[in-house]
Amino acid sequence: MEIIQVKQPIVHIAMIDSDSLRFVGLRVLLSSESDLDLQSVSMAEIIERQEVDLVLLGNRSGRNVLEVLTTMKALCPGLDVIVMGCNLDDAAILKAVSAGAKGYLDETASVGELVQAIRIVLAGSVWVPRRVLTMFVEQVYRSPAQGVSPGQRPFTSREREVLKMLVAGCSNREIASPLGITERTVKSYIAKLMRKVGVVNRVRLSVHAITHSLVLSRQS
Repeated sequence: MEIIQVKQPIVHIAMIDSDSLRFVGLRVLLSSESDLDLQSVSMAEIIERQEVDLVLLGNRSGRNVLEVLTTMKALCPGLDVIVMGCNLDDAAILKAVSAGAKGYLDETASVGELVQAIRIVLAGSVWVPRRVLTMFVEQVYRSPAQGVSPGQRPFTSREREVLKMLVAGCSNREIASPLGITERTVKSYIAKLMRKVGVVNRVRLSVHAITHSLVLSRQS
């Protein structure tokens, strides 16, 4: 019996503000991943390219990476962005995540870490140092409560299921499978949850859920 191999869809990755030597090096290193297509583009081209799945954002042009990230997210709010090679300290990484970055990798990250980060982010999760997420939680604890009151519990039973799995670190695919729904439906639920609690990304949604006891625990 002939075995039919299913070809993986191509993931289009745009690299912005990176020097040409680093771009060529990364492209060679990623060549072993047949489904990852890396292209070097300008900020202006990102808006025109509808096929871009993920952006790797550096700061080789000397521009403030947080300003570039904020502008990019304002123009393309649904675009996944990984900030890399910027030598940011923990506070700056935290600001990048707050501004909408889905991941951060420093200059010394291996190609294995890069590939893993790309796949984790594309699956709907976040790739940042655990210490930064801890800072995020602590920051929320110190800040005045925002969004809906946890006592109101304005969620459907399915929204609570999705939220609980999101807090547990599940990707969109890992949430969709046991619930018998599509990844697109999971994204829709998460978008509704973010609107209900008044946050702008899934990291803030997870932190809000933890700090306001919207889920009992990671194991419950």
